[in-house]
Amino acid sequence: MLELLQGLIQKAGQGAVVQNPEVPNEHNEGVMGEVMQGLMGGLSNQANSQGGLGGLIGLLGTDTENSGSLMSNPIVGNIAQSVISNLMNKFGLSNSTASGVVDNMLPSVLGNLINKTNDPNDNSIDLGGLLESITDGKTAGIDFGSILSQGAAAFSDGKLDINDLMKLASNTMGNQKQNDGGIGSLLGNLFGGK
Repeated sequence: MLELLQGLIQKAGQGAVVQNPEVPNEHNEGVMGEVMQGLMGGLSNQANSQGGLGGLIGLLGTDTENSGSLMSNPIVGNIAQSVISNLMNKFGLSNSTASGVVDNMLPSVLGNLINKTNDPNDNSIDLGGLLESITDGKTAGIDFGSILSQGAAAFSDGKLDINDLMKLASNTMGNQKQNDGGIGSLLGNLFGGK
């Protein structure tokens, strides 16, 4: 997954960083690395916060063509603010330059990652693999593709709550026996339990 993300960062960084005269050339790799580190750290922090995995699943399961601006998502907004601050502190970029880099790179990288994750014809990554990587293996064995395919209605209001998860987990448990303790374990994984 990291190789895929690095490729997306390099692609987005060509215009936003490498060809940007406001970013000194000696900082190009560092700036792109900071965007990647900030994105992965922000997604991981969200996934590992109490109840945060539900919002992350909603974000990663989004149809980016119909979801409006990714930057208006609170998760993405928090990541963006953190990365902007780090770019200013570590590389001496102005607020406007750091904001421009993040505003150009983050939606592109995240949008491409979401599209790849949700494309049934793209085997480079799936939602389960992405979440397993973000959560350091805590979600291993959960079939998020099945949960999402059964639960499109749960995301129709833009929120994923415990009632939605109970319905989705019940449907999933009926179709697939979990080896690690059933619905309690599934919900524990979703909401940060052990």
